[in-house]
Amino acid sequence: MSTFLGMPARPPRSPYGTGNLRGGEPFPRAAHQELGNAQLRRNLGRATTTIRAKRLNVTGELPDWEALREAGSAIKTDALNRLPELLEQLEHQVTERGGTVHWARDGAEANEIVTRLVRATGSGEVIKVKSMATQEIGLNEHLEAAGITPYETDLAELIVQLAHDRPSHILVPAIHRNRDEIRQIFLDHLPGVDPELDNIPAHLAAAARAYLREKFMTARVAVSGANFGVAETGTLAVVESEGNGRMCLTLPETLITVMGIEKVLPRYRDLEVFLQLLPRSSTGERMNPYTSLWTGVTPGDGPQDFHLVLLDNGRTAALADTVGRAALNCIRCSACLNVCPVYERTGGHAYGSTYPGPIGAVLTPQLAGMDATADDPNSSLPYASSLCGACFDACPVKIDIPSLLVELRHQHTEQTGTTAEKLAMKAAAAVMKRPTLYAGAQKAAGLGRALADRDGTISRLPPPFGGWSDSRDTAAPPRQTFRAWYASAEGRATLRAAADEHDRSPDEHTPDQGEGSMRRRDGEHSPGQGEGGTE
Repeated sequence: MSTFLGMPARPPRSPYGTGNLRGGEPFPRAAHQELGNAQLRRNLGRATTTIRAKRLNVTGELPDWEALREAGSAIKTDALNRLPELLEQLEHQVTERGGTVHWARDGAEANEIVTRLVRATGSGEVIKVKSMATQEIGLNEHLEAAGITPYETDLAELIVQLAHDRPSHILVPAIHRNRDEIRQIFLDHLPGVDPELDNIPAHLAAAARAYLREKFMTARVAVSGANFGVAETGTLAVVESEGNGRMCLTLPETLITVMGIEKVLPRYRDLEVFLQLLPRSSTGERMNPYTSLWTGVTPGDGPQDFHLVLLDNGRTAALADTVGRAALNCIRCSACLNVCPVYERTGGHAYGSTYPGPIGAVLTPQLAGMDATADDPNSSLPYASSLCGACFDACPVKIDIPSLLVELRHQHTEQTGTTAEKLAMKAAAAVMKRPTLYAGAQKAAGLGRALADRDGTISRLPPPFGGWSDSRDTAAPPRQTFRAWYASAEGRATLRAAADEHDRSPDEHTPDQGEGSMRRRDGEHSPGQGEGGTE
């Protein structure tokens, strides 16, 4: 008698309809709406230009910057290759040091774990450190539905929360807002704010500080993310610029950290590499103003009840993709967003996901899939790029984002079945296989010159090709094809003249081997070579 254990199945993606990994409409439609917001484009243009300049200045100071990028890429790749054993090692070290580790297969399970832990403390509110993972799973909405009030303490996240808005950037969630808009948000939604508040940044920060200070001093539970988790020691790391993270990580009695499983690093010394790469690539600073490290529970110092929630939510599915798994190397620095011409004009909301920009266009379909429904908005994300390669040049861990986008486009094409585009490609292949048909098609294409403008381009193609010309001009067909030129008297004369010029010039590719050397020409044999082959 034999036992059938079943066939292996692909790891699941993030469940459809949960969290914030899918927008409500395809990228082109959402981007079209955002492009109509002139204020948004001005805000994004100023912010990204400033961050780009700062980043170039501080990365240019390091003679070993490229070596650091190589090291970061190698460490992350090694960690992904050994992810199961490193996660078990991390769990062991955290547990040994007084913490508790929870494993969450998806966002829904992570939300339930965090809610249960908060309820066990008897608290009805939590303070939060800026966290992409908790935004990804929709933790705030889940806590509110359970009667628990979450308070964002990062200034930009607070602005987004007060305005009932969504983050638009990985590093600067409120990058799409200017100081006048922020002032009005504070006046409308911030309790106890001075009605005479102006738009001076220091005064806006002071108003937020006064509001948050009470929360820091009274909250008993904090929820954080983690930039890194060290398997060797069980150490967690959070880097930030305002000090709000330090307050959340030290003052409450209970600390709950939600960390994506890809954030694990093998060794404590690996932090040396990433604490150089991350600040320079994200904020354009040489180091983060606040770098908080903690390991389990220390009696009498900091939270006395620590929980680590290890979140999968589609990461194992991404890991199973031999090409796409490279996206998990991302350290959430946002350098790719700041150099992307598409993101700079559309902003983050058009992507529909917690992760916008080039890395979001790769990571979101990996985590949540892009073919869950016939018109899945995520299927448009791999096409939200010009493939200019600026993101690859800027990435501190050398993720080849353009190649990943092309691979996802391939995967989407394979999943969509028969489409007009596929039929067109099959028809083109059939024509190109037959010289007579191909020559006829070339002659027919020449008629397209009638559609050309004075500048020699076609700005509007007839159906069904109108979608192509909606976003680009097409070069008009030449007056004469290459084949026709090649067969003409002019073509033959040009080629003969080039051949004669080549015969008169020295053979630059054959080194002078002395008196006995021979220069071969077409049809000649080299010494020792007969008709049938080499000696």
